[in-house]
Amino acid sequence: MSATNITSMLFSPVQAGRASEEVALQIEAAIVDGRLPSGERLPSERVMQSQFGTGRGVVREALKILKQKGLLEVRKGAKGGAYVRELDVSNISESLALFMKQHPVEPEQLIEFRETMDRTITTLAMTHGTREEKEELLEEAMRLEILLREDEPDLLVTSELDRQLNIMLARMARNPLFEWVMHALQMGFSSHDYALYQNPRFRERAAANWSDTARALRDGEIMRALGFISHHYILLRQCIAENGTTRRDAEFLQEDQP
Repeated sequence: MSATNITSMLFSPVQAGRASEEVALQIEAAIVDGRLPSGERLPSERVMQSQFGTGRGVVREALKILKQKGLLEVRKGAKGGAYVRELDVSNISESLALFMKQHPVEPEQLIEFRETMDRTITTLAMTHGTREEKEELLEEAMRLEILLREDEPDLLVTSELDRQLNIMLARMARNPLFEWVMHALQMGFSSHDYALYQNPRFRERAAANWSDTARALRDGEIMRALGFISHHYILLRQCIAENGTTRRDAEFLQEDQP
């Protein structure tokens, strides 16, 4: 079925006033509920003008709105035009990350949220994760521990490894919502200044805690795993108190911690 025929069944004329917003909402609704699948090319502006009963400027403004939302992409060339963009975890996480950047929270609020989230993720990961996944998590956690035992560890390398460990753990929960939120936390709070890893007094204990958590997870010892998670956040609170951290300089908290 042609794009023109699809559109004729999906859209209806709009009223003057907030016409561009109504056009955008109609197209967005068709995308979200699957009537316009990803990769589908929208009709030409002229066809949409006719279908919506409005001018070219209104249609262009509506397409601009949808492009800003990440729902459409505009391609050039012989097969150019507006296409429905496939939404993936990075699109979702990016929007949530931008929101979190604009609405910073106190360190204790973030710690409370992360600890609650990590305990739930770990419980689900123990149930749904495969043996291979658990072994890999432990192997990578031990690698992080080794790297952080160096006299001058590369914090860019270790921070990226810490990221991957958190994503691996969230993925093992087999619930995409946790993985999306985890990605968003990374993107929204992208500092590489992990105070726990920067501070020699906490560095090795924090890294060892990752290994202990992953080992308990592999061995099916849920209470030990949850205990190690709680201990991580005890260390984090101690580090904050020692550093006299405030919300403004607490970016390190807003990274993925185990």
